[in-house]
Amino acid sequence: MMVSSAPIMGVGILRDSEKEKTIMEKYDALSLLGQVEIEEAGEVFRDLLRGVVRETIMGVMAQEVEILCGPPYRPGATKDCSRAGSAVGSVLFEGRREALKRPRVRRRKADGSTAEAELVAYRAAREPGELHAMLIRALTGGVSTRDQKRVHPESPGVSKSNISRLFAAEGGRIFEEFRRRDIARNDWLALMLDGVRLANEVWAIVALGVAADGTKHMLDFEVGASESAEVATTLLSRLAERGFAPKAGCRLLCVLDGAAALKKAARKQWPDAMIQRCLVHKERNLKHYLSKRDWGELARLMARLRKAQGARAGREALADLRAFLAARNKEATASLDEAGEELIALHLLEVPNTLHVNLLSTNAIENSIGNIRRKLGRVTRWRVETDQPRRWLAVALTEVEKGFRRISGYRDLPALARALSRESGRSEPMSNARV
Repeated sequence: MMVSSAPIMGVGILRDSEKEKTIMEKYDALSLLGQVEIEEAGEVFRDLLRGVVRETIMGVMAQEVEILCGPPYRPGATKDCSRAGSAVGSVLFEGRREALKRPRVRRRKADGSTAEAELVAYRAAREPGELHAMLIRALTGGVSTRDQKRVHPESPGVSKSNISRLFAAEGGRIFEEFRRRDIARNDWLALMLDGVRLANEVWAIVALGVAADGTKHMLDFEVGASESAEVATTLLSRLAERGFAPKAGCRLLCVLDGAAALKKAARKQWPDAMIQRCLVHKERNLKHYLSKRDWGELARLMARLRKAQGARAGREALADLRAFLAARNKEATASLDEAGEELIALHLLEVPNTLHVNLLSTNAIENSIGNIRRKLGRVTRWRVETDQPRRWLAVALTEVEKGFRRISGYRDLPALARALSRESGRSEPMSNARV
């Protein structure tokens, strides 16, 4: 709960005499803090703060009563409201319930009867917005609904069922906001797509965009039974409807993990898109075919490929990698040939290799999905018959996006924009040429 020192309904909270009293109380508080050990000072200060908050709320309610009922000891000063004693009540402060005595007021109705009038100050002091925000932060941080009571033992309304209902409502709101976000801008350069498995036959395809200023943005996601072309097509179609499109006059650079379904959907939506295959995924796949004693040389050749500058160096590094694989495993060679020059699409654009750090792999979205998994780790049952998966995903994606920074080498993105220009090079998509 936030307590403001601003006047309520035109009346100041503290008169001059009250200000003098408050100054004296500050000196008393400083003396008290000086008498305790440093370990106890924090708790003493919080107790003092809660006391100040309680007194402030009481003062605000007293002023509201005076506005409604007139000065005390003057019965009949107003015709509508009258004092009606006090009752035990409570307010929320820092997620905790603080007990206090609240004044009561009765308001006269048109028929002559009276009914209790709700004080605006008391209702505001009981507003659970901060408590709800605190519980949601804990839940998205990995605290289960069962453990909320242990984490917030003094907070009201933290039962498992209450937290579940609260998160369902909050998650639905976040999802609606996530889907309504404006993603229409004229400087999108790259799109990353990757799938995340939530459970058996529960998958989500996630889309991340990179703009010309180097900023990364979670765009959207689609939940389905598998990482299929139909699910990916639905996602990309919705992105297009929401205004996502490559920079005017440019092709789109699509960084994919190698799933044929994602490539098919991307080609359907943007036929001339440049497809860059993720080198991290490819290295991971190649390891499955090689003996562990060859992993070190594979890592060295892949690192050389990542650092290569330009088309010529990229083709040479790829050729050396193929020669290494051809001498060791036919299936590994076939796996490399399947990707072809899509592994060096960025090299062929002749852009600075400073952009290779983030755009030769789907690490940007892989790391985000890794963070999502930590957020979703508490979910043991995905109920696809409801909106539960999309609520959790919207919350998780919104949370991880808060930590996004611009990609490495973003100052060289103008060179990428020029290279992707349809007038600067071929507009036909590259084939999977064998090296």
